[in-house]
Amino acid sequence: MDTIRTAIIGAGKMGGIHAKVYGKLEQARLVAVVDADPVKAQNLAKQHNCKALTDPKELIGQVDAVTISAPTVAHKNLAELLISNRIPVLIEKPLAASVEEGRRIVELSKQYNTVVAVGHSERCNPVVQAMKRLHIEPMFIEATRVSPYPFRSMDIGVVLDVMIHDIDIILSLANSPVKSVEAVGVNVIADHEDICNARITFENGCIANITASRLALKTERKVRIFSRQAYLSLNYQSKEGIVIKTDPNVDMVKWIREHQTAQDFDFSTVNWTEMLHIEQLDITDAEPLKVEQQAFLNAVADPACRPEVTAEEGLAALECAEKILAGVRQHKWK
Repeated sequence: MDTIRTAIIGAGKMGGIHAKVYGKLEQARLVAVVDADPVKAQNLAKQHNCKALTDPKELIGQVDAVTISAPTVAHKNLAELLISNRIPVLIEKPLAASVEEGRRIVELSKQYNTVVAVGHSERCNPVVQAMKRLHIEPMFIEATRVSPYPFRSMDIGVVLDVMIHDIDIILSLANSPVKSVEAVGVNVIADHEDICNARITFENGCIANITASRLALKTERKVRIFSRQAYLSLNYQSKEGIVIKTDPNVDMVKWIREHQTAQDFDFSTVNWTEMLHIEQLDITDAEPLKVEQQAFLNAVADPACRPEVTAEEGLAALECAEKILAGVRQHKWK
């Protein structure tokens, strides 16, 4: 595979992480870092022995793919510049600052037949990848993602900053159009919501309950899933999970009914775990951002490949997030 010349727009924390990961990929060569702040651009560029630029227009003709990790409000204009010049982009989540802007990016990707990936890196978390291999059909999903205040992404609230991860994962699991959304949230630190709970009902009957907060005393990232096939309890942070199924050798309902007729049978003596098949989810130690960037570069190099999260999927998450934000505004606290 030919070396893909890459660049980073946005020399903040995420830009630095993306630059570091690109350095681990053999088919990528980081050629430039772009930031409106020349000092930030120079500092990050120096670490990776590449050019420091302040104007993204200077990338035209010099790169084969670009990661946009600038503030969300700049995503649409930056994407428009690059896609119109047929430069593939990986855009950090969320896709854009609004659904309207997100739709424009999707339209551009189709118009110019250019790869657009969205940086929902949690979709690349080994826990999610392992869960995907189970091919489950969830009926209820409960996701919790809370942490202390991060002092970043202050231009957006907790829904677009944090909850968007779980929205994307849940949409991919439910695999059904959204029927209705209810939500409540409150802002404490700044002008945007810092805590939010949402309940999403899908047309196939699946229900999701999501809680996100950036005002917690500790970090917690968990999800529970009830499905016809199994019950799953997963921890994104520790990369652990269990799967519980009925033991295939036990017809539990029949067994219970048979023993209920026996008045002297003591159910307290039954070891219920013997009737269940409990196993630890087989989880790798793959680095999510590396998986994400690898899939992006593969899609850039080979039209038969696709990014882990496409522009259309990023737009779907954004549309759902805006419905949640509308619910928050509707139930605004006095």
